[in-house]
This record gives sequence, C-alpha cells and structure tokens, in this order.
Amino acid sequence: MKKLLSKLMIVPLAISVALAGCGQQSSTDKKDGESNIKEVSVSKTGPLTINPDIPSDKEIISKGPHGETAVNAKEFQLSEADLEKIKEGKYKAAIAMHYAGNDFSTAIINGLKASFERMGIEVVAVTDGQFKPEKQISDIETILAKKPDVIVSLPVDPVSTAEAFKKAAAAGVKLVFMDSMPVGLQAGKDYVSVVASDNYGNGTAAGEIMGKELGGKGKVGVIFHDVDFFVNNQRREAFEKTIKEKYPDIEIVASGGITTPNDAEKVASGMLARHKDLDGIFAIWDVPAEGVLSAARTAGNEDLVITTVDLGTNVALEIASGGNVKGLGAQLPYEQGIAQGILAGYSLLGKEVPPFVAVPGLSVTKDNVLDAWKMAYRQEAPEVIQKAAE
Repeated sequence: MKKLLSKLMIVPLAISVALAGCGQQSSTDKKDGESNIKEVSVSKTGPLTINPDIPSDKEIISKGPHGETAVNAKEFQLSEADLEKIKEGKYKAAIAMHYAGNDFSTAIINGLKASFERMGIEVVAVTDGQFKPEKQISDIETILAKKPDVIVSLPVDPVSTAEAFKKAAAAGVKLVFMDSMPVGLQAGKDYVSVVASDNYGNGTAAGEIMGKELGGKGKVGVIFHDVDFFVNNQRREAFEKTIKEKYPDIEIVASGGITTPNDAEKVASGMLARHKDLDGIFAIWDVPAEGVLSAARTAGNEDLVITTVDLGTNVALEIASGGNVKGLGAQLPYEQGIAQGILAGYSLLGKEVPPFVAVPGLSVTKDNVLDAWKMAYRQEAPEVIQKAAE
C-alpha cells in the first residue's frame, strides 16, 4: 500500500473524470480546465470513420433511451465525396458540454473537432455547463445567437434543459446528443440521434471483473447515480445482473445513491462502517470510485476490490499499480466524438440516421490497461501510468 500511495503522490496534476455520460472533475490532484488528453487528428484522406481497429465482432448490449436497438458506430462513414459536399455548405457547429476540462470531455471534444475539420465545418463555440442546468441553458442561448447549423451536446439534466433544446430544434438546428437526451424531443424530428458507449456492456465488464477478483464468493456494495441518466441506470443494472446470474455466491448487501461524485466517499464510508466484512464495491463511474478508494484507506480496508466504468487517469494508475481498483469497463470517448460528427454530417446531407448509435466499450484490467488507454484516446498513456504498469 505504501508503494501505491507513493505512486499516487507523484502524479503531476492527474486527471480524473469521465462520466458515463456524466463525468465531473475530481477535487483532488487537478486544476480546473486541465486534462492529460492531447489533441490528435484523424486521417486527412480517405473516408471519415471511427477507428477501424476497434473489434468488429464485439456485440453491443445497450439499448437506447426509449429501448431502441443500438446500431454500431462502425457502420457509418463519410466518403471523400460526402466530405466535399458538406464543405460546400460552409456550415457552423457548436459543442455544449455538460462539464469540460476532464479526460472524457476533452477526448470527445477532440474527436468532434477533428471530424468537423475534415468536413470544413467551423466550430463557433465550445461551452462548459459546469454540471449546472441553468449554466447550460444560458450556454444554449449564447450559442443560438451565433446561428449554428449543428449543436452536439450532453444535457446536464434531461428535464430542465428540454425547453432550451426545443428552442434550438425549432430554429432548425441539427441536434446530436451524447449519452442522454432531453425529455419530450423526438428522434428524426427534433434531434438527429443519441450517440453513446455500450454502457450496459461496460457494466457487465465491471461485474465480471469483480466476480473473478473475488473468486466467485463474497459480499459487495453498489454506489449508483441517483439521477435519471439512462446510461448510468444501464451500468448499474448490468453490474447487478452479472453478479446475480454469473456469481450466485456473491451477495450484494448494500446500495447507496449519489447525486454528485463528491458524495461517494461519504456513502462508501457508511457502507464500510455497516458492513465490516465487505469485499468489494462497484462505483458508477471513475470519480466516485476515487471516493470509494479514499474511504477504504480511511477504514483500513486494504483488500477492498473496486470496479467501475470509465478510464480516467487516477483509476488507470490504480489498475496499473495493482491497487484496489482492479478493472473497469471503458468508453472510447474520442471515437464517440468522431461518431457524433459523422452523424451530424449525415443529417446535413439529408441521410437517414438511426435514433441510437453506440461505440463498443472495452474491458480493462492490469493486463491491458496501456493498450486500452491508447484505444480510448488514440495516444499513449501518461508516463506515470506506463511506469506503474512495468
């Protein structure tokens, strides 16, 4: 444990967050607006696609917000002729994030910018909703004044932001959503599509890693997102179903909800106090997992197994170091950004788009954490993670 703590202490302003759609910045290690994710570009020639190296035979398990069957993002591409036609339109786009400055958001923004660059689309605004509905609503108003043709966004709250997005749709703006969508909007009429990761698959991966690490026996807790985000609901459902069906000798003895990631340490501390024999905790995304880790250290539970979803810097370092976080299901946020850009291009060309598109996820453990990082972000892992994995 001392070795692991020393490794964590040398992380230079390490990043955390990626939500599943709902990441928020960790309060430790990192200044606002910073990320380890550097900007990368896509090929300047040939069709625009997501990474062709993503395994094509990986089944997407997730369903859309209304139960729609997911269509794999690998099925969509823009040809060079498509790209040239889009360039002729001299279109403008804006990106309205739920929260910015973290690994997840930075990678998605990079993917979007790279795809829009190939299409000759000018990005007129990138906003940070700071996880506050009122801030995002104000952002949408500011964006609409710039008269964009496309807005790509992850709504902070599907209810309170709905009117702002309805106003954008009524103005003729093509809306592409990440992970979630506002209530009351219809696919094909008010918005183009929702693009997400295979969050059900990622929750399944976290459950399988937990089951294997515990040898199929033990007691675990679940920390879930107590807000109605369908992608996070899918993660929890998939984890719990995997444990109950594949590992019947593992008992889920505690569940606790959080509304912000900062709540996770307190919730986990309560679980550990009530259940002294707890063997593991699943946290709904990586930043709450960091709170679980802090609670475990305070409680002196050095053997607690933690699994989660989303490959942020701090949990990647934990996995590489052989710490309490043993593995997770990872999104591919850069590829999600590329896919969102491609679907925006489809809409500008008048091409048909399905209501729900998903990018495959990855199961990540110590054995493949460096390869997974490269697949998720199209760049090598930070040096501190590479050294920890040696």
